Amino acid sequence: MNYEDLKATNFIEEIIIEDLKSGKHKSICTRFPPEPNGYLHIGHAKSICLNFGLAEKFGGRCNLRFDDTNPEKEDTEYVESIKNDVRWLGFSWGEKEFYASDYFEKMYEWAVELIKKGKAYVCHLSPEEMRKYRGTLNEPGIESPYRNRSVEENLLMFEKMKNGEFEEGEAVLRAKIDMSSPNINMRDPVMYRIIKSNHHRTGDKWCIYPSYDWAHGNEDSIEGVTHSICTLEFEDHRPLYDWFLDQLGVYHSRQIEFARLNLTYTVMSKRKLLKLVQEKYVSGWDDPRMPTISGLRRRGYTPESIKAFAEKIGVSKSNSTVEYSLLEYCIREDLNKRAQRCMVVLDPIKLIITNYPENHIEYLEAINNPEDESKGKRKIIFSRELFVERDDFREVPDPNFFRLTPGKEVRLQHAYYVTCKGFKKDDEGNVIEIYCEYDPDSRGGWSSDGRKVKGTIHWVDAKASIDVELRMYDHLFTKENPDDVEEGEDFTKNINTNSLVLKNGKGELFLLETDEVHFQFLRVGYFKKDEDSKDGKLIFNKTVGLKDSYNKKGK
Repeated sequence: MNYEDLKATNFIEEIIIEDLKSGKHKSICTRFPPEPNGYLHIGHAKSICLNFGLAEKFGGRCNLRFDDTNPEKEDTEYVESIKNDVRWLGFSWGEKEFYASDYFEKMYEWAVELIKKGKAYVCHLSPEEMRKYRGTLNEPGIESPYRNRSVEENLLMFEKMKNGEFEEGEAVLRAKIDMSSPNINMRDPVMYRIIKSNHHRTGDKWCIYPSYDWAHGNEDSIEGVTHSICTLEFEDHRPLYDWFLDQLGVYHSRQIEFARLNLTYTVMSKRKLLKLVQEKYVSGWDDPRMPTISGLRRRGYTPESIKAFAEKIGVSKSNSTVEYSLLEYCIREDLNKRAQRCMVVLDPIKLIITNYPENHIEYLEAINNPEDESKGKRKIIFSRELFVERDDFREVPDPNFFRLTPGKEVRLQHAYYVTCKGFKKDDEGNVIEIYCEYDPDSRGGWSSDGRKVKGTIHWVDAKASIDVELRMYDHLFTKENPDDVEEGEDFTKNINTNSLVLKNGKGELFLLETDEVHFQFLRVGYFKKDEDSKDGKLIFNKTVGLKDSYNKKGK
């Protein structure tokens, strides 16, 4: 690879190019290190695209590594979901994935080495006492009464921890650094704690587990990661990772921090997402209202749209919040090019063409996607009785209403011009049928005499249509910042109770016959066929509406 021709698009790429040009590295290695304690969300997607994208651009590799250091919260279900998400986004991690648990033995040996050097000790302070002793940003910490134990005693105690001779919370292994450091992370941090839970890979072999701070830099070192890309909250932890590696005298990765993704109307905390699942605010991790990758996938988002979103928001060192409408813009742009067009009526009312021959049908032609000629055309059945949207008719219209109203002519999409001649009401005064006459010379929706109409409406044939269930999704939260609550209140206070509305509509027969999954339902929005569709029952999730609110804001 000719490094002179490489162009950086962000500050991380500038660093990598300089390292390659200087000969510091012949090739690069990044990593994506999720904890398998939940499903990945859109914020993780940004990190996936960044780390795997850097490896692709610079001809290196990206390791998929599971930081499985907390058996109480981890599960193989999460491991498999993470692998599925990375694959779905179009990335490969090579022949094997990596696990922190692969290095438990090595990290234990290194911990013993630090004890022998007098750089680590076993502490019996309770968690509450440890927090109290740690100090504050303005006050130094207090040394543990166990800090000056002999090396021999610490080795013995650590061995007892490993053998399960202490209960959970009775002892931890701490690094001996500086209790007066202005960086609180350096005030004798915990390296090992006792957790007597079954591990999803190692079973009950271990009852002590490394802290994330102890494992993080060690894993990067063992794997030869050249550039350890982290979010900004790890910037203050970098001196600690360097201290550990310096004491061990082993290889250092270069850690680079960038701003994590914050998105309006969304929470990104795994703890909060788990709460939404466990307390049944949503149907599961893949609920289409969730910001999880599996939820977005089920809703109808594509890998291409998420990659485009990650590219548009870029990489920076400053925290900011991205508008959800930008994500919607990216999927709308993608689906406009790929989605199959089709007609579905959400709230059907019958329209009868009184001058159309009874028991007669004809087949009209419709373009499947005007953005993609290769999609071809389809046949649509047309007859005397149709279904149209109830909202497309008004008995007494306002001046800006250009659809069905007595005496007014409109175009039926792909079909004919029709003029409303009357309507029928039930005993409660609700309109139940609309009566129209059609112009036989306007087949295809164009008048032979060149006259034009302002209104075009969609429809489905009453006899040649199918029942469809439409799941109409909106933001899960009513506020741009769901955490904006009064003291003592929970973020779930801002749950949008109308985030899911079910509609039972009528759709073209084509929906039963096609293998397509992404659709633009004309004048309604973009939808994806849901996995719950079976035995002839069709269910569609609304992916995004047709209106672009992002560009309307002048972005």
